[in-house]
Amino acid sequence: MNACTVWSSKTRGISFFHSLLTSYNGSQSEKWPLVIFRQLLEANANPNDLTFSLLIKAFASSFSSDTYTSAVTEFEVSQVQTQLVRRGINRLVYVNTALLDFYMKLGLVTHARQLFEDMPCRDVVSWNALICGYSRNEHGYRAVSFFVQMLREGFRPDHATIVGLAPACGRCELILQGRSLHGFGIKAGLGFDCQLKNALSSMYAKCENLEASELLFEEMSERSLVSWNSMIGAYGQNGFSEKAMICFKEMLSEGVQPGPVTMMNLLSANAAPESIHCYIIKCGMTNHASVITSLVCLYAGQGLTHMAELLYKHLPTNSLISLTAIMSSYAEIGDINSVVGYFIQTQQLDMKLDAVALLSVLHGIIDPPHFAVGRAFHAYGLKTGLTTDGLVTNGLISLYSKFDEIEAVYCLFLEMSYKSLITWNSVISGCVHAGKSSDAMDFFCQMKKSGQKPDAITISSLLCGCSQLGYLRTGETLHNHVIRNNAEMEDFTGTALIDMYTKCGRLDYAEKVFNSIVDPCLATWNSIISGYSLYGVEYKAFTAYDELQKQGLKPDKITFLGVLAACAHGGLVCEGTEYFRAMIEEHGLMPDLQHYACVVGLLSRPGLFHEAMEFINNMKIQPDSAVWISLLSACSIHQEIKLGECLANKLFFMDQRNGGFYVLMSNLYATVGRWDDVARVRDMMRDSGGGGCSGVSVIEVTSIEDLNNNLGMNEVYLNTNTLQPFCL
Repeated sequence: MNACTVWSSKTRGISFFHSLLTSYNGSQSEKWPLVIFRQLLEANANPNDLTFSLLIKAFASSFSSDTYTSAVTEFEVSQVQTQLVRRGINRLVYVNTALLDFYMKLGLVTHARQLFEDMPCRDVVSWNALICGYSRNEHGYRAVSFFVQMLREGFRPDHATIVGLAPACGRCELILQGRSLHGFGIKAGLGFDCQLKNALSSMYAKCENLEASELLFEEMSERSLVSWNSMIGAYGQNGFSEKAMICFKEMLSEGVQPGPVTMMNLLSANAAPESIHCYIIKCGMTNHASVITSLVCLYAGQGLTHMAELLYKHLPTNSLISLTAIMSSYAEIGDINSVVGYFIQTQQLDMKLDAVALLSVLHGIIDPPHFAVGRAFHAYGLKTGLTTDGLVTNGLISLYSKFDEIEAVYCLFLEMSYKSLITWNSVISGCVHAGKSSDAMDFFCQMKKSGQKPDAITISSLLCGCSQLGYLRTGETLHNHVIRNNAEMEDFTGTALIDMYTKCGRLDYAEKVFNSIVDPCLATWNSIISGYSLYGVEYKAFTAYDELQKQGLKPDKITFLGVLAACAHGGLVCEGTEYFRAMIEEHGLMPDLQHYACVVGLLSRPGLFHEAMEFINNMKIQPDSAVWISLLSACSIHQEIKLGECLANKLFFMDQRNGGFYVLMSNLYATVGRWDDVARVRDMMRDSGGGGCSGVSVIEVTSIEDLNNNLGMNEVYLNTNTLQPFCL
């Protein structure tokens, strides 16, 4: 049908237009139902209740969130509602119910609620449309409250009421209401058919009650495709990818043919993605946009961005979800140029990023050359209104903290009307990251005055600040808070405590914290190994390294950095070179410049300069100033003037503002009594502006009583006696 057909239909009656609306299949223009309705009015045909019912049904089938904007849809639907009121048809319950349901599908919850309140009479179907609409739009508490109101007004819920409300209770905080709903259905004798059990099974799965989902599934005498999809999705949501795959195979063995939803559930469960991809090709689902979008997101999430791009090119329609997934994948590996390229593509397609996509891009900006790109995305967030989302603002705070733009952090923080615990944690962590730990302590005091209670992340960030400042007493008070509140020793909390105690001079306390942790993670092992190496207790570091492997953990680069540092401090050349070999050959880890600098220091400190130079020449990556300074430091110990001068010349051209090599050269000349050269080097350092920072001593002057009050304690900081139990 085309426009000419409608325009030539002015002489047709109302039945003709009814047939046009009935034959509409959603594949034509999204606004075609409205065009038909307007031509109906121009033809002086008098619309009745059936006309509006068919119009709303056709209009609803054309709706797509990718093609409609909320403002346009709201205006167009309001025109239909105006005609309803004008002709008095709004008094018919079933027409109003259809319009209410359409409002809910568009996400216009407020309009739907107002329409419901204005209805002169309601039936169970009207209540179901309202409750299901709130549930669909993720207003779980309101959906439950309207269900209670429905009961109070004397309406008897039916099968559709339970099916519509069950998804709203699919949240852990609403599990009690979900169980009550289940019990109500049993008591009311509604009859638990396949559809109702599917809805309840899905609800329990979302509430992490997999056992209840399995029981409902086993009770089904007949299992439809939806039943199998619900169970596969339940396993996937709870992280049981193997069970999801077994369930899928059982479904096939019973002769049930999978559909697109089955494939999407399996992909979201990450159950053998390559095999599922092959099955999708075999079943001819490669033209199904939702299935391919799920594949794109899966490959992008696994870092297989090239595969995701190839699949995206074969999508039948442009998908914002796929584009943002690929953007996030590139952002995660720091390829900001590709992120910008795909962002430009979204703008050309007139698509708008959501808060989650923008947040993933902001988290991917970690290199200084890309900071300007981060500011550009900040501007985009301001323009589109995304910065009003607390998650985006927290991401911006983290972004500016990475680059020490602490004033921008303060401005963002002060502009927020509501500051959640995540926001406070972001700004406190940002201050610590930027070296402003004193400001972090001040923000913590403000946070407590605002009524927010610290969590494990808050405490961990403050402990890192104590490590920077050497605030042992404050760190002990924070530890006391963890103990007194019976807080579970999280991996990052225990790691932060160990790091704080080692850097504040209390290795014995660090060991007690470590021994109190039942199942330490790799980061915690790394922290204690680094602590042992810092204090020169190299054999304890080696023992910890062996023990973590016995616990089934695999050492990473940080582990070997701590072990190599321990070897360097102890002068254990043979052990250090063996650990370096094991890192590459046995564990497949490519060393960073820090590892190379450690080995150079390990070889050169005993005077093995030939071996150290040979090692540098065989490096897989270009040595930086830290590697050469490590060698220059050994020259000062062994009075190697000639080699030291060559290294100083190289370092001068690499980083002439680095005060470290000037100091080392000055010390080298001083060891052999060449005082004129000492003065010359110091003059060069002043002229270059590379004098570095002055040496300072740090003492703790923070009022510990104030911090105790902020943590809700009357006791003074921990002493050695209170540390003795230490088992949490």
